[in-house]
Parts: sequence; structure tokens; C-alpha cells
Amino acid sequence: MASKPIIPKGTRDFSPTEVAKRQYILQMIKSNFEKFGFQPIETPSFENSETLMGKYGEEGDRLIFKILNSGDYLAKANATHLEAKDSTKLTSSISEKALRYDLTVPFARYVVQHQNEIEFPFKRYQIQPVWRADRPQKGRFREFFQCDADVVGSTSLWQEVELIQLYDGVFTALGLNGVTIKINNRKILSGIAEVIGASDKLIDFTVALDKLDKIGEEGVKKEMMEKGILETAIAKVQPLFSFTGTFSDKINQLSGLLADSVEGMKGVEELRFICDKVSALGLATAILDLDVTLARGLNYYTGAIFEVAAPAGVAMGSIGGGGRYDDLTGIFGLKNMSGVGISFGLDRIYLVVEELGLFPTTVTATSQALFINYGENEAFYAMKAIKELRQSGIKVELYPDNAKLAKQFQHADKRSIPFAVMAGDQEMNSNTYTLKNLQTGEQKSLSLEELKKVLS
Repeated sequence: MASKPIIPKGTRDFSPTEVAKRQYILQMIKSNFEKFGFQPIETPSFENSETLMGKYGEEGDRLIFKILNSGDYLAKANATHLEAKDSTKLTSSISEKALRYDLTVPFARYVVQHQNEIEFPFKRYQIQPVWRADRPQKGRFREFFQCDADVVGSTSLWQEVELIQLYDGVFTALGLNGVTIKINNRKILSGIAEVIGASDKLIDFTVALDKLDKIGEEGVKKEMMEKGILETAIAKVQPLFSFTGTFSDKINQLSGLLADSVEGMKGVEELRFICDKVSALGLATAILDLDVTLARGLNYYTGAIFEVAAPAGVAMGSIGGGGRYDDLTGIFGLKNMSGVGISFGLDRIYLVVEELGLFPTTVTATSQALFINYGENEAFYAMKAIKELRQSGIKVELYPDNAKLAKQFQHADKRSIPFAVMAGDQEMNSNTYTLKNLQTGEQKSLSLEELKKVLS
């Protein structure tokens, strides 16, 4: 007996209902991307290994799925590495391509390769799957979609203002009222480290500070001291441990704290500009908050840093994030190409929308009505109506077999199809159709035009 087929760990099948719900979210994201002037691009599922390797750090490189060369891939393998069973060095000679790890590096490659065709500033969006050879666990998969929007070729802070509005637009459209868009700035983090005389410990300092909500003030201080940050230095940033108030209040506190840091004050002024403009323009349902502990992608981002938290009461990690980077394309030789971008976490957004019951009942992959099959002549009569209804954009179908009525109605029930249309001799003679509501059992005799109105 053949063994039951299974899918690889870290991947998923999606049912028709799940696909319909995912497409609903993606359509909301896509329509807002385009409303804000972002243009779609797509890049190949796999890139040359040299394009990806070395761009994500040692840990990231290990998570890249390598593709074996076609044909006899061992023929060109380095004999020494093969005999030594040195898989790390052997990989480069037997694998020249790899599945993309994210959309950012392929985008950087795209910009450099097509720089003479692109009109800058270039606003691009990309919604495609990526792959990571990660250890699968709840909420972490080896294949998943990324939904990115980036602007390259501009240092203007108006881009940050627009991206905050874009987040607000998407989450408002999905009914996710009350998401918190957290913002920080790399320059502020650098300034704080400078003020306390620990610029060389910037990473250690911010990693510890980022744990404030998990291990508390004393836990953070203890970790900082274990990393070699002096107690006197930590005392200088005591205000950070009780950093509360409005966005403006926090900006003013930072101004006092970072008065002696040129770099830090640059970050303060950038955040002040963004805050003032967003406040004046207003947000529909999102909340903008300055979170000085936010340090995601510290080695990557150079200015603003974003992270989006789900509405209060929903236990979920970030559902979006991004930031400003000053040298996206430098890894491929095109220097000084500043950009800023954000990403939406499709899978987590799905879970939040599902938990809050925000998917409209109309979001379904099923038909609006099933025409019951009474035989060849009746089926032909039904098909003429079906053709016209479909031309009007109504999703309908005919049960293909002249089966028992109970079986046909059961099929509609299992598919969650809300209506059945019956057309036998009586309906054919009167040029009508009997529409049955499968939830209430109510039946009506309707003309084709009346049927269109009810089903549309």
C-alpha cells in the first residue's frame, strides 16, 4: 500500500475558504499600495547564490535554501571539499542558485540592474512568497508571503509620513481599529549610547533596553551591567525606564536627554517633523507612538524604525514593520541610494482579523447559488440562465450530474452555498426559476431579471 502523502514541514495547504480570506487581505493591501502611488514589480523565486549569500549575516546565510545544480551536480564538485565532507565549502561548487530569503535584497538587485530604466524616486510594492530553512514552529513557516512597499532615491521625511498613513489606511480598511504604529530612530539610539559613553556597546545597550516590558527595569539594568555598561552610565538614562506621555511629551524628554549629542538631536528633529505632520493630517483609526526601546534591524536601518502592534487585547507579535536605510543598493555597488520601506505580516494579520471576527460574510470562495440538475433539457435551460448571470458577475454553477435531489442539496450545504435554483417543467413552461434560501427554506418564483437582482 502506498504511503499517505504529506507536505514538507514548515509549509501549508490552504482551503478554498482560507485562500478567499487571504486574498481579501491581500486585495486591501494591494489597493492601498496603488492608491499611494506604489508600482508592482516581481522578481524570480530564485536568485544566483552570490546575490543572496553574505547579505543577511552568518545566521541568515544558514537559513537560505540552496538549489542543487541540474544534471550531475557532483561532476564539478571540489574533490578536496568532497573528500573532507566539508559541506559549507562544498555547497558553492554544487549549488549556484538559491530560493529568495526576502524581497529586500532581490529589490536592491533589481534597482541596480534596471537603474537606467527606473524613474527615481521609485515607489515599488511587491507581494510574493519567500523561503527560509528555519525551524518550524507556531507562527513561523519555511514558506510565507511578504508584502513590501519601498521608496528609493529620496531622503525626504514626507515618505515616512506617507508610510504611516499607508499603514493606517490598510488596517482601517480591514477593520483593525486601534493598531499602534510604534516609531523610533536609529540616530536616537546612537545618541543615547553616545551620551552615556557607551557608543561601542550600542547593540548590547539596545538589546537589553528592548526587553524592558519582559524583564522589567531591574532586569534590564542587570543585563546592561553584565555587558560591561557602567552603573553611572545607566543612571544617565534613568528617564527611559519611565518613558510615558504623549508623542510630544516624549520628544521633549528626549531633547533634554540628548542635548549634547549632535547625532541624537538629528533623530529627535526627524521624529518631531514626522509627529507634527502626522498629527496635523490626522489618522483614521491607528495610534502613533514613540517607543524608544524599538531597535529592530539595528545594523540595517539608519533613520526611522517602524513596528506595528495589533489592537489592545489581541495577543500577537508585530503585524508590520520597516524603516529607513541609507544604502540599500551599496551591496551591489550603487552607493548613496537612500530608501525607506514597510512590510505587512500577512499570516499574523490573518490570525488577528480571524480572532476579532472581522472577515465579511461575503468573503467566500463558494458560489452564490447552485442550479439543481433535473435532466438534460432542464440543465440546458439552467445553463442559459447561468451564462447570463455569470456575465453579470454573479457566481453560480450547475450540479453536473442528474443525481438524487437529496444529494444535490447536501452538496450545496457542504459547500455553504446559500441558494439553490430549481428549474423543472413548470418553470420552463412559465419561463421562471424557483429560488430557495437554503438557510430559511423560503422559496420564490422569479424571472431571470428578478433572479439577477436577488443574487447580485
